[in-house]
Amino acid sequence: MAGAIVAIFLALAAIAAARIIQLPEESREKRPLIGILTQPGDGDGRSYINRLEPGDPRRSNISYIAASYVKFVEAGGARAVPLLYNEPWETLAKKFSLINGILFAGGSASLQDGPYYRAGEFLFKRALEANDKGDYFPVFGTCLGLELLAVIVSGNHSILDDYNAHKAAGELNFVGDWAKGRSMFTWFPKDILDKVEHEKLAMQNHIKGLSPQAWRDTQRLRDFFDVLTTTPDLNGKIYISTIEGRKYPVTSVQWHPEKNAFEWGYEGIPHSPDAVRITQSAASFFVSEALKSSHTASWEEEEQLLIYNYSPIYSGRDGKGHFDQSYVFW
Repeated sequence: MAGAIVAIFLALAAIAAARIIQLPEESREKRPLIGILTQPGDGDGRSYINRLEPGDPRRSNISYIAASYVKFVEAGGARAVPLLYNEPWETLAKKFSLINGILFAGGSASLQDGPYYRAGEFLFKRALEANDKGDYFPVFGTCLGLELLAVIVSGNHSILDDYNAHKAAGELNFVGDWAKGRSMFTWFPKDILDKVEHEKLAMQNHIKGLSPQAWRDTQRLRDFFDVLTTTPDLNGKIYISTIEGRKYPVTSVQWHPEKNAFEWGYEGIPHSPDAVRITQSAASFFVSEALKSSHTASWEEEEQLLIYNYSPIYSGRDGKGHFDQSYVFW
C-alpha cells in the first residue's frame, strides 16, 4: 500500500513539474529581461585589475555593471542580462533578440569612438531598427547613458559640456506642465511630481552634460528628442536632465533614479521615502515598457543569460569603488 502511495505521489509530482516547465505562451510574456551594457573597468577602484600581472590580457578585457542597476530593474519586476561591451556583434545580436529592453547605465566610460561606444551604438541602432519594423523595444539611459545617446544621435563626440554636478542631489524643473504627463512621469505620484521641482530628490553625479544650447543648435537632437526637465548644477549652470524620444520608446535621464534606493556610499544621495518612491516609479515605468516587447527566451536561454550566473562583489568597502556592489566580468 505504501509503495502504491509513493508511486502516485511521484506521478503527480512529475505532472506538476511538466506543467511548470511547459507554461502557456501568455505566461512567458510576463518574464521581462533587461539587457545592461557593461563598461570597461572593475567598479572596485581597480583593485581587481591591480591583482593581475601587467601583461595579462584580462586587464584590458575586464568590465563591470554596478549592482544598483540590476536591483533597479528587479524593483520594477524584471531581471537583468549582462551585455558585455567587448562581446562579438553576433553574441550581442543574439542576446538582443531575447531581451525586452536595454539600460545604458551611468559610469565613466569614454564616449570617443572606441569599443564601449561602438557597442552602445550597435545596440541602440538595433533598437531603432526593431521599432521601425513594429517590434516594440524600449531603451533607458542613465547619466552616461544619456550622454551616450546624445553623442550617437547627434553624431558629434564633442556635443557635451562641462558641469559641476558631482555627488549632489538636485531638483527637476519641468519645461512645461505638459511634460509631467509624458513617459516616465506618468508613473510618478502627483505629490512626488510637485516635490521634485522644489526639493532635491534627484541624485546628480556627473561632470559632463547636454546643454539646452547644444540641443537647440543640433537639428538631429531636436528631431529625435523632446526635453522634459532641466536642472542647475552646483554653479547654477543649466543642463538637460530628462529627455524622451519623439518617435521611439527611448527615455533618458542625467540623474540617478537607482541610487536613491540602492547606493549608500555618498552622503549626498537622498534616501527619504519620497526619494525611494522615485526609484520605484522609474523602475516600474521602464519595466512596463519592456512588457510591451514580444521578445521571448526559452527557459534554457534564460538560465544562460541571467546575471544570476555571476556573483556581485562588495566594491564600496573602504571607499574603494563608486558603487556599493558590482558585477565583474573577465
